[in-house]
Amino acid sequence: MKSKTIVFIHGMYMTPWCWEHWIPYFESKGYMCVAPAWPAHDAPVDALRKAHPQPALGALTLNDVLDGYTHAIQKLDQKPILVGHSLGGLVAQLLLQKELAVAAVAIDSAAPAGVLTLKRPFFKSNWAHINPFVAVDNPIEMTFERFQYAFVNTLPLAEQQAAFDKYVVPESRRVPRDSLLAGLDFKRPHPPLLFIAGSADHLIPASLNKANHSRYKDGASITDFKEFAGRSHFILGQAGWEEVADYILAWLGKKVVGENY
Repeated sequence: MKSKTIVFIHGMYMTPWCWEHWIPYFESKGYMCVAPAWPAHDAPVDALRKAHPQPALGALTLNDVLDGYTHAIQKLDQKPILVGHSLGGLVAQLLLQKELAVAAVAIDSAAPAGVLTLKRPFFKSNWAHINPFVAVDNPIEMTFERFQYAFVNTLPLAEQQAAFDKYVVPESRRVPRDSLLAGLDFKRPHPPLLFIAGSADHLIPASLNKANHSRYKDGASITDFKEFAGRSHFILGQAGWEEVADYILAWLGKKVVGENY
């Protein structure tokens, strides 16, 4: 099934504002784009920071996020293409398994249950929000120092600070803990799925993305993988994001909408 509708799915500590460059890019290529917010994320960045700690954010679960996107997708005129980043990539994988989309692109995707890595950067980047010794009801703020290491480790200091000020919001602890138990049926057929990884990503190392990709076993389904050298977890906004968007556009043209770019 062809589709020219894209649903963009943001990840943790972000809002739909992280897609500010991507939406006009894909709209200029003829796609209809929507970027719903996670529950408790539908407000300007400054407002979400000032509202911390929000009880609604502390109570937010992965199922709440999935339900929100399911309802948004069901309102569309056609099944969309999903493009998700970080935990939004895992959301895209889960929604694709529910047959709610014609294809998905998982960028730096958080891994589902059973896909693990022992790399130190992964644990250092993720420990603060999965720490079992902290009450799960307490939403968490991203510090600038953690953001530097986990998201923007390849960027100059001024660009790190600018990205932090512009995009980062508090987050639920329940959502990432739920993701550790999120199961996928890797043997069942699925629509086209593309994994994108950054070689310098600390939060979701490229090797974890590759392991995620490699778990899919249906030989008749399209499951592709592309690693971009030198990209951090902030692959959506760092210099050169256009190269990533161009690659996705070309992949969609070949594998989904049947067009050549």
